[in-house]
Amino acid sequence: MSKITEQVETIIQPVLNDLNFELVEVEFTKEGKDHFLRVSIDKEGGVDLNDCALASEKISEVMDAEDPIQEMYYLDVASPGAERPIKKEKDFQNAITKPVFVSLYAPIEGSKEWLGILQSVDETNIVMEVKEKAKTKQIEIPRNKIAKARHAVMI
Repeated sequence: MSKITEQVETIIQPVLNDLNFELVEVEFTKEGKDHFLRVSIDKEGGVDLNDCALASEKISEVMDAEDPIQEMYYLDVASPGAERPIKKEKDFQNAITKPVFVSLYAPIEGSKEWLGILQSVDETNIVMEVKEKAKTKQIEIPRNKIAKARHAVMI
């Protein structure tokens, strides 16, 4: 996590708490010559366009007052969507029994990407049930080897 995203999280978390929204993710990226501050929010039952507009307005107010970003940027507040990132401990716990996609820093059993059902989580490992050819097996993945994890839509 970059220094800017950490600062932004610290600044906007109280605003989102007041609105009863969960802060899912903050990204600050440069695309071409433009900078984007992307904030993903959620709440019980999901967020809609009005929720995103309200959060955007309140985030914009506090960001203008605190002004932690030197560059001009576009603020984008949105739902995390069906393929929501899994980052925090709570996210991992909530994903148990659900389909997830995990990409790794280094291969495990010959693969850096795994798609399957999250079976269990502890401080050091996750266990996924994955399909390999016609068989189903369990694979244990050390959490420190996970580059990214997200919910998955399996068809």
